[in-house]
Amino acid sequence: MNANQGVDPERSKMNFIVIDDSKVDCFIAEKVIQNSGWCSSCHTFQLATQALEYIRENGSSSRSTIIFVDEHMPLMSGLDFVNAFGVLNIPAKDNYHIFLLSSSLYEGSQELYKHNLIKKFIKKPLITKTIHDLFHFDLKFLSHE
Repeated sequence: MNANQGVDPERSKMNFIVIDDSKVDCFIAEKVIQNSGWCSSCHTFQLATQALEYIRENGSSSRSTIIFVDEHMPLMSGLDFVNAFGVLNIPAKDNYHIFLLSSSLYEGSQELYKHNLIKKFIKKPLITKTIHDLFHFDLKFLSHE
């Protein structure tokens, strides 16, 4: 069964960006996203700075973009990325929705990283059920865009 059955597939497809220093986690996330039925495009980055540059150059998309960013990365952490994204001057910033990926989701970590740009914490690795749950429970507001 297609994840977005009953919804206009072209209207519901989104862009995805995955930022994770692990090549394996990027590969897994990309395959899960591409097979979800929700993917218009998927770009993966192992460096958060490269992802920011990509967003800066392509930030005018009218299509919603989901960003999955790893919490713990060298050079620029997930929270550092979120803070840098927050000051970007791009025309369609409201079309971006950031989810923080973490290998461990303990309550203290979530409290430590409370940020108005982070929609939700998600446990790694990204799996099909996570994508399904996001679109059926957490991202209902996107169907009104």
